[in-house]
Amino acid sequence: MLRYARNILLPGVGELGQQRLLSARVAVVGAGGIGSASLFYLAAAGVGHICIVDGDTVELTNLQRQILHRQSDLGRRKVESARDALTALNSHCQLEIFDAWLDATNIHNILGGYDVVLDASDNFQTRFLVADFCWKNEISLVSAAATGFHGQLLVVVPYEGNPCYRCLFPGPPPEEAAPTSDQVGILGAVAGVIGRVQALEALKLLLGLDSDLSHRFLSYDALKGSTVRLGNCMVNTVK
Repeated sequence: MLRYARNILLPGVGELGQQRLLSARVAVVGAGGIGSASLFYLAAAGVGHICIVDGDTVELTNLQRQILHRQSDLGRRKVESARDALTALNSHCQLEIFDAWLDATNIHNILGGYDVVLDASDNFQTRFLVADFCWKNEISLVSAAATGFHGQLLVVVPYEGNPCYRCLFPGPPPEEAAPTSDQVGILGAVAGVIGRVQALEALKLLLGLDSDLSHRFLSYDALKGSTVRLGNCMVNTVK
């Protein structure tokens, strides 16, 4: 009660809402820049079961933005570094780790049965794989991306009449139209901003609070300090 007192004071949370967070199961794909921020806030909020999926190791260039990891973690598997950091923050969270890249052969075993999935991956192949899986299996998805000084976020709630991920992005864009942070860079705090919003949207879903971002696409411009919600997404009623 004391630890989560500031959550419980909120009319949209209360003791019942905090219990819902405690019993929730959330999976986060990617323990990099965006995933670091979202994972920290999910654990801090008291989400009871968190799954971390990543197949990479901690490198020196990661430390500029991937705040889950420390200099002493260089060379370690990211899921192990992330698990240790989150355990130090909140030992009451049950943490499950998968040191693997998602593909069609393992995604069901890894992501099946979760209440919400957060996609913080850094490539379109994984984003579309996760989005299609969540839609078909009726799992709510919060998908986020960031590069340079910009970030994007979309909430997908797989109910009849709601838009799916492919309603906005029918397919991956050409590689030259979507450069990665390895190519153009990224200001670390941008990933942090988007990761925090991603965690917030996931918590709202778990608490049963409405989100306007389930029908709008959020675009963040760090240089202008502006957040824009772009129009109503077209609806795909075919599952």
